[in-house]
Amino acid sequence: QLHQRGHEVVVIAPEASVHIKGAAFYTLKRYPVPFRREDVEATFISLGRGVFENVPLLRRVIKTYKKVKEDSALLLSACSHLLHNKELMASLAESSFDAVLTDPFLPCGPIVALYLALPAVFFLHALPCSLDFQGTQCPNPPSYVPRTLSLNSDHMTFLQRVKNMLIFLSESFLCNVVYSPYEPLASEVLQKDVTVQELMGSASIWLLKGDFVK
Repeated sequence: QLHQRGHEVVVIAPEASVHIKGAAFYTLKRYPVPFRREDVEATFISLGRGVFENVPLLRRVIKTYKKVKEDSALLLSACSHLLHNKELMASLAESSFDAVLTDPFLPCGPIVALYLALPAVFFLHALPCSLDFQGTQCPNPPSYVPRTLSLNSDHMTFLQRVKNMLIFLSESFLCNVVYSPYEPLASEVLQKDVTVQELMGSASIWLLKGDFVK
């Protein structure tokens, strides 16, 4: 639709991208990364299988922590190689774009938008660890809002609230592993101290995808 209305669309993707391919209605620019497409595919397959494993909560947390630590290092390297690609970043800065459309699941897109001093449009389903609530400064008390994968309803017993709180604490721990390395990376690129919450709160527009069918 943007192309049909006369807009020039440029898509930035790593060379090892699995699903992003060239098309007639946008310009695709790729940048090199220190891993292969097969590595990314294996990561996604393993992650998908892990979601359907029926294991106790504590075991799930430990296994998820190991998996998240391994996968997040790969994704962080992709972002770092983009931001340190001086030729590509200079080309983007000279192109005078109007906005950056990005999924902020990983905050690389928001960093690019801030670097280019452009408004960011977030297009997403949800963010882990309630980072979307933090970014938009919406209330999300764990005593009342059921956490993802808790199977709790919005009417919880005392023990369900305790379980909800434990999941909330484990989420915070896991997300710190994934997202905290982006703070020094963003601070280096933007030449100022930046937090993940500030990156998530930098959007001009949030386009949230939701399915309320039950």
